[in-house]
Amino acid sequence: MSGGRHDGLKRRTLLGGALALAPFAAAAQQPPRPPVAPARTPIVFVHGNGDSGALWINNLWRFEANGWTRDQLFAIDFSYPTARREDAKAEPFRSSAAEQAKELADHVARVRQATGRDRVALVGSSRGGNAIRSFLANGGATAVSHAVLCGTPNKGIVNSDSLLVGSEFNGAYAFLKGLNAGPDDLVPGVAMMAIRSDTNDKYAQPDGRFIGAPGKSTGVGYDAAELRGARNVTLDGLDHREVAFHKLAFAAMYEFIAGIPPATLFIAQEPLPVLNGKVTGIADGTYTNLPVGDAEVEVYEVDAKTGERRSSTPAHRKVTGPDGAWGPFVARAETYYEFVLRMAAQPITHTYRSPFLRSSDLVHLRPAVFGKGDETAGAVVAMSRPRGYFGVGRDKFSLDGKTPPGITDGVPGVSTGKLAFDTAPRTVLAVLNTETIPARTWPVKDNHLVIAEFLN
Repeated sequence: MSGGRHDGLKRRTLLGGALALAPFAAAAQQPPRPPVAPARTPIVFVHGNGDSGALWINNLWRFEANGWTRDQLFAIDFSYPTARREDAKAEPFRSSAAEQAKELADHVARVRQATGRDRVALVGSSRGGNAIRSFLANGGATAVSHAVLCGTPNKGIVNSDSLLVGSEFNGAYAFLKGLNAGPDDLVPGVAMMAIRSDTNDKYAQPDGRFIGAPGKSTGVGYDAAELRGARNVTLDGLDHREVAFHKLAFAAMYEFIAGIPPATLFIAQEPLPVLNGKVTGIADGTYTNLPVGDAEVEVYEVDAKTGERRSSTPAHRKVTGPDGAWGPFVARAETYYEFVLRMAAQPITHTYRSPFLRSSDLVHLRPAVFGKGDETAGAVVAMSRPRGYFGVGRDKFSLDGKTPPGITDGVPGVSTGKLAFDTAPRTVLAVLNTETIPARTWPVKDNHLVIAEFLN
């Protein structure tokens, strides 16, 4: 799949290997270097299918830790983030590839005006890379210095006449065929890099299991996210999302944009981080990133071991206006929080979070939705990993000491797991590697759903 005039630089990083981590370990043992960002190019982060800019929070914090300032870092929220099933057929509350590229172009124009810079760097996860490539191919190249595509299905999730017919993710369909028609995938004047997994990307698989077609050939290989002629970085063991949001993915994108390795992969904690974000909603079963007004948000400090509220009075409360903003809220370092979201026609959502390391205006809130069978439970608690999937044997994870059903061996492909409980209030611990989040059960009969959301 790599073809073209040349294959570019392909660097492999072995997760957990001493060789790969040695440079960063050595740097950690020496006196820290002052953060340096020689170009200080404004960076626009572009999220993937169905997601929001909130997923980039750790990446932004790591760029800040290495010299970028907050006003040089931007994350777009596509209005309708979910792709149409067939790109050429309009669907309510879903977007075409062309609509995403147009919305990205408008966002880049605003960033250039706000920063006074002629060019920006673009970093995209999954479908976000489709929007970036389309924008570059349709007049946007003069506004972009670097483009980093992370887990983007550049050759498609499938290349088939019978699977995902008409989808923008089908390499046999007009959208990707047009982008891939040249002798390579480069765009003149733009430095380009692709970051991909080795064999752990659920959307770069020879078998169609992850698109509901087990046993059928997808027509693509493990290298479907590569860009011909560009710099291609392979991060062994990481999954589809982690190749954008893991610290090793950050290290690769930072070095590519800044021209030097990052001074640190760690995130320096602020004592009183200021948090904000927007409440967004759901329409016809599809999440949007449009702001929701008249939503009530309460934030409670909770006990780090039990998840019980430290006070019956919320540390913060706000009813959102037309912009959907639920803050600002001055948090405390090392404090665990429960976010309670009430909005019309949706479940009351309790989201339990571990401490926030730094300030952010990307703490967006969405309502949870009831799943099949939830109505018969006394309480339902889910654990959610927005920036990665749960890898059996790779990650240490549990919910109430158990592995939730549906998380199987093999390629990591599930980012949520849930369990049902009786109605008696109790503590439920969600664990992912070094992160533990205490949550409390709330009764389904009173329209409550609970999520423990991991930061990593």
